[in-house]
Amino acid sequence: MTPVLKRIHHVEFAVGNAKQAAFFYRTAFGFDQIAYRGPETGCRERVSYVLRQADIFLVLTSPLRHDDSLSVWLMLHGDGVCDIAFEVDDAADAFAQATAAGAAALRAPATRGDALGEVTTAAIRTYGEVSHTFVQRGGYRGFLPGFEKREIKGTPTGLTCIDHIVGNVEDRQMERWVQWYDRTLGLGRFVSYDDKDISTEFSALRSTVVASPDRAIKFPLNEPAEGRKKSQIQEYIDANLTAGVQHLALKTDDILSSIAALRANGVDFLPVPAGYYERVWDRVGAVKEDRDRIRDLRILVDRDDTGYLLQLFTRPLQDRPTFFIEIIQRCGSESFGKGNFKALFETIEQEQALRGNL
Repeated sequence: MTPVLKRIHHVEFAVGNAKQAAFFYRTAFGFDQIAYRGPETGCRERVSYVLRQADIFLVLTSPLRHDDSLSVWLMLHGDGVCDIAFEVDDAADAFAQATAAGAAALRAPATRGDALGEVTTAAIRTYGEVSHTFVQRGGYRGFLPGFEKREIKGTPTGLTCIDHIVGNVEDRQMERWVQWYDRTLGLGRFVSYDDKDISTEFSALRSTVVASPDRAIKFPLNEPAEGRKKSQIQEYIDANLTAGVQHLALKTDDILSSIAALRANGVDFLPVPAGYYERVWDRVGAVKEDRDRIRDLRILVDRDDTGYLLQLFTRPLQDRPTFFIEIIQRCGSESFGKGNFKALFETIEQEQALRGNL
């Protein structure tokens, strides 16, 4: 038996300055701030801001003390994802099943409540220094106990939910984690790409996607492959010092409007290689979106046997070349833009060369 994961409840980031990070995600990506936890609410060690856009919930957390373990986390890795939380019906049972299947325990089940109800949580470790928290809400009417409502409205950019979350792991560790997710959390193998699928003249990687049976939770796992120069995955691991979350893919139903709004807000996206739009339509064929607008907004397009998708990737959101965000619109396609891999990775290699890391 493995736990039944209902959905991704939230993604938590460790950040050096949560107040400034919350401002960035509100103004750049259009999130609303909905809740806060800190010294004013009785939490003396850390501050956390909760942001929401549609079904996406982000928690931005900063330590307030030098001897907090999260301070060490930030010194080693810089700003990044430290926890991916799942909503479950029974957190204690999910924890027991996962640990019985070999997951390392991080926090034993504990119940906390306030005037809005009670929530039970428990946590396990996954790759690198990332954790998974099980959240049993039981009808709780707020975000989580300990948080107070503190609302600041953003201007939405049309982002609706988390499409997938990508993890980078060390060389020859991908299959280990693919099996771990299947065994401990019931996320089975969905699709795989080898270094022939994902390679350029200089570098390569391998990737396998694990997913829940309903495909609501999808986790691509990447590892570096041997090439003439350093893989982007190895660059990430060198900068992060270990495995970690490479990016969140956020879904939209209207990528033209979303990318236009994000660009207007100052979000910095990876450039599209010269000549991309001279070749892409022969490969992709007809789409319902305006081709000129796709080209003007520099959006990538791909097709598989079930439909097509449009996607675009930000540059890293912090100075270390680690975490970034993908914006994706699916029009039938359930793949991950295989046709764009070469163009995307050539662009990333250009960025690596500018940093002196290729």
